[in-house]
Amino acid sequence: MKKVFKLFLLLPLWGLGGCQDFEVIEKDPNRAVNAPASLVFNGVLNDMYNNVNGGSAWGDKARWNQFYCSNYNYYSTNEYTWTTTDFSFFTLKNVIKMEEEAKRAGLPDQNPYSALGKFFRAYFYEDMTKRVGDVPLNDALKGLEMTTPKYDSQKAVYVQILKWLDASNDDLTALIAKGDRNLAGDIYLGNDLRKWQKVVNAFKLRVLVSLSKQDSDGELQVKQRFAEMLSNATKFPVMTGMADNLQYIFNNINKYPRNPSNFGFNATRENMAKTYVDLLVARRDPRIFAVAEPAEAKLKAGLKATDFEAYVGASSGEDLADMSTKALNGEYSFQKRSRYYANDVGEALFIVGYPEMCFNLAEGINRGWATGDAAEWYRRGIAASMSHYGITEATALNTYLDGTLVKYAGNNATGLNQILTQKYIAFFQNSGLEAFYNNRRTGIPTFLVGVGTGNSSRIPKRWQYPNSERTTNADNYKAAITAQFAGKDDTNDVMWILK
Repeated sequence: MKKVFKLFLLLPLWGLGGCQDFEVIEKDPNRAVNAPASLVFNGVLNDMYNNVNGGSAWGDKARWNQFYCSNYNYYSTNEYTWTTTDFSFFTLKNVIKMEEEAKRAGLPDQNPYSALGKFFRAYFYEDMTKRVGDVPLNDALKGLEMTTPKYDSQKAVYVQILKWLDASNDDLTALIAKGDRNLAGDIYLGNDLRKWQKVVNAFKLRVLVSLSKQDSDGELQVKQRFAEMLSNATKFPVMTGMADNLQYIFNNINKYPRNPSNFGFNATRENMAKTYVDLLVARRDPRIFAVAEPAEAKLKAGLKATDFEAYVGASSGEDLADMSTKALNGEYSFQKRSRYYANDVGEALFIVGYPEMCFNLAEGINRGWATGDAAEWYRRGIAASMSHYGITEATALNTYLDGTLVKYAGNNATGLNQILTQKYIAFFQNSGLEAFYNNRRTGIPTFLVGVGTGNSSRIPKRWQYPNSERTTNADNYKAAITAQFAGKDDTNDVMWILK
């Protein structure tokens, strides 16, 4: 009886285990498989900041924009020795998950998360394609169904980006009209769909202007789309001031990259760059007093802190050892330490900013894409940028606007140069690599090169594809670089958007 009793106990246990579904057993009960759409949305928003920042404010991107230089080799150099970049498919998977969770929670097909999901697709795909060229799109994000996605041409990607942006704008119009308030988790715009719609359209203007070399393409319809936006403000509302900026606000936890705790590490190991400083000095631009300190050697020579000639930047192409010596000798201006090391909050980091939008509108009008007042948008962009530094006094602003190098020369090549120069100045320490991308597209302003910038004194045009593409998607990767760059994956090759 004893043995029979033991067998009786074992049989039910064996039978119970054999009936369980393996998919149930393999799930980790301690890991969540669902999350509120608002939580996933919040994560995507933080990825936007990390994408733009990545050291953008006083980091690698700001050096590549030639706003400042490193004079201390231990931390960094000023070289453009780029190799591979990353793709944003992890974030895009979260965008899909955000949309799925919104539907799972009972929201209709047209909801704030799906509307903004289209914008996020456009935003992250635009970032990827302008880094490398062709990227996987139609076959991408299909999981195990498609593990080796083919690449879509850069033109096809931009066609889709513009479709997403128009669809996002249309969805937001409908949601706003019916008073939809189902958005939560917004760290940027307080869940305000009206502000998000303005951001979508400001970003669309960025995309259109970035396509200036392809403005005659019949499928992209750059000129027509730009003109439509200007002629129909009701359908395409845009930003009206700095309060509409898509921007990251730092705090005592997520600290501004320059703050009291790292003062000793880099306050004097970084100095201002000549490319940026010389533009301000030549234009008698008061922003120089807000962002930089006078060079000590100039003060010792008798100049005052209020003299523009007291501000000196180093060429990004200068030999790093020479730059370090000169910086120690007080020959170069440092960042204004009383501004950038005063506290942990610092200043807002623009992701998509109102000043840039103004200059994009001015540029398109200058190029003849639409009728409008380029001079007015140009002035608005300058005034908005000035206000970011607390420069709002009307007389000082008007004096600056009437300056020889600043007063708008009209819708001609000189006027376009002025617009692009002021856009570059307004990009100082914000908007990621937009200053670089605008220079790459237009050559304005002239970036300085030399032994300090490496790459045989050339500014590269792109990044190489992620290493993962070589190992997990080799055939499609090879086909893409063959179609674009004669089989090379070189940082100096010219992608379609620049031809």
